[in-house]
Amino acid sequence: MKTRTIAKVLVIKLGGVGEMVLAFPAFERIRQAHAKARITLLTTQPFAALAASSPFFNSVEADGAPKDPASWTALVLRLRHAGYDRVYDLQNDGGTNLIFQALRPFAPEWSGVALGCALPHRNRERSKMHPLERQADQLRAAGIWPDAPTGPWSASPPDISWILARSAHPRAITVAGGQRPLVLLAPGSPHNELFRRWPAEKYAELAKRLSQSGYDIVVIGALGESQLAHTIQRQAPRARDLTGRTDFAQIAALGARAAIAIGNDLGPLHLIAAAGAPTIALFASGDDPTIAAPRGHVTVLHAPTLNELQAATVAEAASVLASRPA
Repeated sequence: MKTRTIAKVLVIKLGGVGEMVLAFPAFERIRQAHAKARITLLTTQPFAALAASSPFFNSVEADGAPKDPASWTALVLRLRHAGYDRVYDLQNDGGTNLIFQALRPFAPEWSGVALGCALPHRNRERSKMHPLERQADQLRAAGIWPDAPTGPWSASPPDISWILARSAHPRAITVAGGQRPLVLLAPGSPHNELFRRWPAEKYAELAKRLSQSGYDIVVIGALGESQLAHTIQRQAPRARDLTGRTDFAQIAALGARAAIAIGNDLGPLHLIAAAGAPTIALFASGDDPTIAAPRGHVTVLHAPTLNELQAATVAEAASVLASRPA
């Protein structure tokens, strides 16, 4: 029987920064499996430029999260007319399930969990898996990754060398002096969820300790998190505030330079850890680090509530991690 040619492939990945970074190994495997195909990524606007610069896709569409019925209908019609041979749904949520159902009865071969799809990911433990292993397992089920790393902690950190290669001289990240080892602090939290945020005052105390120990401090985050940086600067005046001033490539470049990075359960920490920075991830009791923590040279500090975590404890962990071989 002649194997059907797969000439046009759609990959769907929305979500946040961390979810996008953790999908890089799956993107790479899809490109390897369909080396001659035209591969399109359906994502959202914050990730369009980064994805377009990657080696994985021929084109990127950034309207993957429509806000109104008209936009949703336009998206479905465009996907229907595109004539994709296969879709890898790495988002696997209610929205992408609706897209699949709207494309029936002539939907493309669809890898994911949508009811009735041709290449289902049937692992009932998938919700308990880290995204790296879960997506590898999905592609194994789809037949394109037979030796996929699917066991707990078996997957390697994402390869972001292609990002680092294009950010050898990134703008706006020079640290005054530049001779002292660099510490990155990421004190924000996703969607401003305060229970996932170690108090800014404790970050400030930590920054003071680390500055006195000979480190340069750089604070990163979203533009709306500049007040956190200002709180840190009150105790560590030399700390540099780069909140709202770094793109993904610049964050990766900072991660590649950093002696240590410390942050809450936050998407950019995945990018920093993948860049090679020894990383401390702070998790509250409501989150499970086994399915959410960054991969790499990472230490997780897990507390019932982050308020209980003392700056001295984090400083000691930073000292140990920074001195440990990668």
